[in-house]
This record gives sequence, structure tokens and C-alpha cells, in this order.
Amino acid sequence: MAATADPVVRGMKAPDFALPGVDGRTWSFADVAGGNGTVVVFICNHCPYVKAVVDRMVRDARELKGYGVGTIAINSNDPAAYPEDSFPNMVTFAAAHGFEFPYVYDESQAVAHAYGAICTPDFFGFNYARELQYRGRLDASKVQVVPDAPRELFDAMVAIARNGVGPQTQHPSVGCSIKWREK
Repeated sequence: MAATADPVVRGMKAPDFALPGVDGRTWSFADVAGGNGTVVVFICNHCPYVKAVVDRMVRDARELKGYGVGTIAINSNDPAAYPEDSFPNMVTFAAAHGFEFPYVYDESQAVAHAYGAICTPDFFGFNYARELQYRGRLDASKVQVVPDAPRELFDAMVAIARNGVGPQTQHPSVGCSIKWREK
């Protein structure tokens, strides 16, 4: 079922975390923070919305590194309900798509709750001071790629890297709802 992310709450401080990565290392926000900004994106392996944007997401993360922007991807889905989102499958997914940034597992789902993540993909763009300046989509694509769509996340993060402030107009992410554990 499709879900839409909440609007940006400018200035929200990035919650910290310590999560295991597919590379065997534990990652925190400070470990991935770029000098000019940081992208935190909630994704998973099975979601058709993620699959539609993942290769452009990897491209944008690679290019944003040149602007001093770090990136991390977090999977908070319950693998008991969606086995394709298991940690071993995360390792395979990251390798298949050439992730050059950490892909980490939020087993307790506490990090997704702390950020207010709603869907996959759900992009959060922070400035150098760890203040939220962008909460939106990668581009206008959903499960179908929109040819020549403006690079909304990339352009927003370049602006944030240059002046610390995100764009006034932001379009929320749309994707599969995060698969929460049953209580």
C-alpha cells in the first residue's frame, strides 16, 4: 500500500543512532555526516518505489559526496513479514546496486520512529548543523521512471551544502509504507 511522507519540519535535529551495516561495521550519524550536509534515506529491498529510484539514488549520493554531503540508507522493515528485506538480502541488494554509502539495519525500528519515517523511500536532508532542511522525494518518479525529471533531492542538497537552507517548495516522498512489527 502506498504511503506519503509527512511535510518537512525545518530545524528538527537529526536523531543519532548506532546501527549495523552490511559491511560488518556499526554506523552512527556522525560517521556518515558530510561537512556540508547529510542525507538519511529509509529504504528496503522489496519495494517497487525503491527499485524504481535506487540506481539514481546511488548516482546522486556519489555526486553529492563531491559537495561534502554524506549519505546513509536505513532499512527498518520487519523481515519476518517481508523476508526479502532480511539482513542477508540487504547485503546482496547493496552489492547489486553498487552502494558506496552505508546500508544499515534498524532491527528495533526505533530509528525510523525517531525520524518519523513513513515510507520507502523516505529522504531526509540535513545541513552541516544536523538541522532538517529537506524532506521529500528523489524526483517525480514513483514506480515508473519519469524521463528527464528534475533531480529534486540532488538540487536541494546542493543548495543546502552551499547555504545551509533547503528549498521552500518540497514534494513529499511516496512509497510503500514501512512494515512495522506487530506489537
